Amino acid sequence: MFLAIFWGYGIDAHSDTIKVAVASNFSAAIKSISAEFENATNHKVLLAFGSTGKHYAQIKNGAPFDIYFAADKDTPARLERDHVTQPNTRFTYALGKIVLWSPDMSATNIKESLFNLKNMNGKIAIANRRLSPYGFAASQVLNNLDVSDLLSHKLVTAENISQTFQWVHSGNADLGFVAYSQVLNPNLDVQGSYWIPPQSLYDLIEQQAVLLKDNQVARDFISFVKGPASREIIQLYGYDIPCY
Repeated sequence: MFLAIFWGYGIDAHSDTIKVAVASNFSAAIKSISAEFENATNHKVLLAFGSTGKHYAQIKNGAPFDIYFAADKDTPARLERDHVTQPNTRFTYALGKIVLWSPDMSATNIKESLFNLKNMNGKIAIANRRLSPYGFAASQVLNNLDVSDLLSHKLVTAENISQTFQWVHSGNADLGFVAYSQVLNPNLDVQGSYWIPPQSLYDLIEQQAVLLKDNQVARDFISFVKGPASREIIQLYGYDIPCY
């Protein structure tokens, strides 16, 4: 029902419209890239944001997406093995980073706040590790710092990384593991302090996309994402970029 309403509301379907499922951490960057693509081509890009796990389930159930931008490499590979993707189209579009963020401008040592939180009333927000690669990365950081058990009663779990950010931003959580791209978003005045965990504490977040339908406009969009203008945008939003 949701997808039918989403695609049908106020949109006239035509051959130059593509529908793209996008991991929520990449929402700001893909909006900028899509705007550039639409201006250059007059095609229309419809974006649907959500957790990587939720999108996987929707695609398996026949959701009408042309392209899937996941927050990991494993999920697109699973779809590839399930034979619901176009052959030889899976590629890495960005390398993500996770940060522990507090909107408190006076916070000086965010990492130390993790250890102090066990004795305080505060909460720490993370995305659902089963649905979000960023949530899985957050759980790896907590495990590798040996604080998972100490903080288990302090954790609040969001469905995706966008909701995680919103919970911290609104004050419903004191700290949160969010995407680096969210705190660097040039379209928002994000206040506070953050700590960037070293890569040794969690697996590399290699974000991959894959073509789902043999659609020329979708193929053109993928080529545009790989191009220099899009790569510059991706870096601007706090991601590292792969070498093609």
